[in-house]
Amino acid sequence: MRLFSAFSKLFFAVGLLVAMWGLSVVDRSDRHTWVRPAGASGPVRILQFYASTGILTAGETARICYSVENAKSVRISPMMQEVYPFPNHCLEIEPEHTTHYTLLAEGYDGVVATKSFTLQVEAEEAPPPRVVNYAAL
Repeated sequence: MRLFSAFSKLFFAVGLLVAMWGLSVVDRSDRHTWVRPAGASGPVRILQFYASTGILTAGETARICYSVENAKSVRISPMMQEVYPFPNHCLEIEPEHTTHYTLLAEGYDGVVATKSFTLQVEAEEAPPPRVVNYAAL
């Protein structure tokens, strides 16, 4: 009987760990969804979506800014953290290569609005080669 009790406790502990792991990997992309604010009506709209510059050199930073109205949730592709359905919000980025960004804003009625742009990233310029004049030495 004591052996059965030890195995049941072990089995319960393993089951609990598996359940906790399962909850941690569940997609919670909608965790910042709120009830429609009082006075908010109409379809979802993307008012602005832009970068602070049109061209970057690799290693430089830029800001991506957006403004949405009547949005239940917002996503930017490629995936970015700290994206919320705010009236005005900016994020700092440091892309390594030319990247196409897309903003998806979902309304309370399930309709999705999208807006996109491409941020061009140029390679760093190599310093000019050093010229040595051996005749002058």
